[in-house]
Amino acid sequence: MTSLITSRPTSTRRADAVAATLLVVMWSSGFIGAELGTRYAPSDTLLGWRYVAAAAIVSSWALVRGVRPDRHTWPRLALLGLLCQCLYLGGVVTGVGIGVPPGTAALVAALQPLLVAVVAGPLLGERTSTVQRTGLVLGVVGVALVVAGDLGEGSAGPLAYALVVGGMLALSAGTLLERRWRLPVTLLESLTVQTLTAAAFFMTVATLDHHVQPPSDPRFWWSVVWVVGLSTFGGYGSYLLVLRRSGATRVSTLLFLTPPTTALWAFLMFGTRPALLALPGAVVCALAVTLVVRRAQAPRPR
Repeated sequence: MTSLITSRPTSTRRADAVAATLLVVMWSSGFIGAELGTRYAPSDTLLGWRYVAAAAIVSSWALVRGVRPDRHTWPRLALLGLLCQCLYLGGVVTGVGIGVPPGTAALVAALQPLLVAVVAGPLLGERTSTVQRTGLVLGVVGVALVVAGDLGEGSAGPLAYALVVGGMLALSAGTLLERRWRLPVTLLESLTVQTLTAAAFFMTVATLDHHVQPPSDPRFWWSVVWVVGLSTFGGYGSYLLVLRRSGATRVSTLLFLTPPTTALWAFLMFGTRPALLALPGAVVCALAVTLVVRRAQAPRPR
């Protein structure tokens, strides 16, 4: 991915490439962690304890570093956490849990870069060229090929699909707001407030559903370690980093690469063989990302 941004110095391009690669790999790990954890507990139990553990770690680190979120910025950070973590994860995971096929959910999520690109122009000044718009459409096509074998299955009702669509819209809104506001806070400050918000939200949901009690199976706690380390800090942390460095359109476009990466994770960990069209779909996704990110003029990192 070292060719993603050709107008920057070599060291900066390398850093951007590392951040982009980390985002794709770690974001994809969340789907695997969800599969691991929900084998032993309901999704709200997993999400609740995931964020309690993550909040304890990041809050302790913030205290050690002397980080104190400003009272004027934390309400906005809390709103970003509600949109990008609570409503996004809650909508997608719950929708899948009540019948939406994972592949269909992935295809709905793949509409996010298109939506962000459309709104980022007038709202953020991140204009897209014809080549980039072509790349965005190709990205959706590529994701559809990757998850083709999973489409049309399941027996979900309209509410389940509405939850998945709502989660996608929430992540889009949070991405655009974060870039629009450009809050003068560090990545640690942002993660601290957003993670605390998510912990309070998901534990409240788990309490109302009587799902707070974690299972005794130690494999549940292994899945919590997985999603805290790889998905929360690795996945969402790198998402915020790439968003700050490269903009809303580019960070959303990189998510086109997560379905094929997730398919590879699933094959390596569970022996799940990808569908016949997964490989050409992955190639189309890679082409789509290349078309979008190579044509964009990167905003200056903050």
